[in-house]
Amino acid sequence: MTTETRHPKAETGRRVTYEFFNVRKPHPGVITGTKTTGNGDLIALVRLDGQRSSMHVPVDLDGLTYLDEIGPVPELPMGRFQPNLQHPGIDWEYDGVIVVRFEEGDLAAITGDRDKAEAAVATFLREQDGIEDESGISEELAELKPQWAVFEWEPEGAECAWLMNYASEGDDQAIQVHYLPSAA
Repeated sequence: MTTETRHPKAETGRRVTYEFFNVRKPHPGVITGTKTTGNGDLIALVRLDGQRSSMHVPVDLDGLTYLDEIGPVPELPMGRFQPNLQHPGIDWEYDGVIVVRFEEGDLAAITGDRDKAEAAVATFLREQDGIEDESGISEELAELKPQWAVFEWEPEGAECAWLMNYASEGDDQAIQVHYLPSAA
């Protein structure tokens, strides 16, 4: 017979803080659920505020602090959204133009203005990729293609937080981007 050891405070909806070993500032979050491993250890599924996926944390880990507040687990937004710098994976902005790099190395400048897209991508290539050769940058910019796209949230636990999908002008929440396929 398997016995399960319960932790008195490890319950869905409880607010917690979590301290990473290399960063001493505690991060607030919420327990989204619990599960028991094959050897009987209880694991808390902790979603840190601002994140879209839960971490699997042993309930008795020193860096996990249980707070008194218990409430409903906030639902993750789903569907289409307008990207901004507060969203995960959207980290660069140059003169008001967001530039996104995808895993494959493709880039998208989120603007319908070609001149602004070129300026933002050129700055990105210089600052993030270390490209100093202006002729190389000009060759890259010549490959920028205007495209309508939508940004859509993925469910919790998906490989990535969101996807950019091609769309048509007039589609719900479609925005124009300038897309640069990876040279690799």
